[in-house]
Amino acid sequence: MNMIKSIQAEPDWKIIYTLENDEMRLFDAKPYLKDEAFEELNNIEEFKKIHNGRYFIEWESGADLSLDTLNAHSVIVKKELLVA
Repeated sequence: MNMIKSIQAEPDWKIIYTLENDEMRLFDAKPYLKDEAFEELNNIEEFKKIHNGRYFIEWESGADLSLDTLNAHSVIVKKELLVA
């Protein structure tokens, strides 16, 4: 399984992550913010406190998402399409 190599939390509650095979993906976390477990992440500063667990991502609040969930609900993006 390709583990997460790097992650970046964006100010619009999206996550850009790169897998070990250099595939870059974009995940929209907004739908999850309605869930009680993710409630604290409605504060963008808390959302940005993301940790790479390699096969999951986790926030300081204890909320987490598995790599399987991320991959199932994300899209592949090309680096040149991302706005700097």
